[in-house]
Amino acid sequence: MNGAIFIVGIGPGGAEHMTPAAVAAIERADVIVGYRTYLAQITHLARQIRREASGMRQEVERVQAAVDLAVAGQRVAVVSGGDAGVYGMAGLVYEVLAERGIEDLAVEVIPGMSALNAAAALLGAPLMTDFAVISLSDQLTPREAIMHRVTAAAQADFVICFYNPQGRTRVAPWQQACALLAQHRLPSTPVGVVRNATRPDQSVQIMTLADLPQAEVDMLTLVIVGNSTTIAHDGRMITPRGYQAKYDLTAPAPARSARRGKVAAEQEE
Repeated sequence: MNGAIFIVGIGPGGAEHMTPAAVAAIERADVIVGYRTYLAQITHLARQIRREASGMRQEVERVQAAVDLAVAGQRVAVVSGGDAGVYGMAGLVYEVLAERGIEDLAVEVIPGMSALNAAAALLGAPLMTDFAVISLSDQLTPREAIMHRVTAAAQADFVICFYNPQGRTRVAPWQQACALLAQHRLPSTPVGVVRNATRPDQSVQIMTLADLPQAEVDMLTLVIVGNSTTIAHDGRMITPRGYQAKYDLTAPAPARSARRGKVAAEQEE
């Protein structure tokens, strides 16, 4: 069996945020398999290589087709938006291989920048301490389990990142999550709402938790809810890591010669 599967994270959307390793994996494939929206993001790459596109909620069929091609000896690039290991295709590929009892097929996961990374960078520095990531899609996970996780993360004072907050008809999980957050966070808690991060039509908003239920969110939106220490300053979200409790952040940096002298004195002691 000489085929292989490359599970490639292509980043949040912009070509400039795709890693060289991801580009190389795509260009050495015999066939590229993916959700048609993601394939549209890499039309500038490997134009001569065959593509197999499929629609939303056809992930299982997509992976089965990729495995069949690889078993037949093809090098298959399975593309995944963001990072393939964060709500991406990596897990499903390994699950299918395990269920089919395939153990001697070469598989490589190529990481990519996740929507979480892109959104956090656009907002400032909201993830400087512990955070939780929760998808509000109840297509594969029972809603009760999702809400239990929301409650636990809110009670533990994690910064919380929400993927898939709301669909066209799936609005109840978002409404429930907002209500649960309101029970455990102050109304003034900063919240970042980022849609289509790094893409031409991106939008970035910073608001308070009190305003969050009225925010326009959809499946292309990532929401980051601050913890009890998060602040909004100069159009950015900042979650302090704890330096201000140990250091004077207002003091000017000491002169280089003074620092060297102090180090030398400490070494002599």
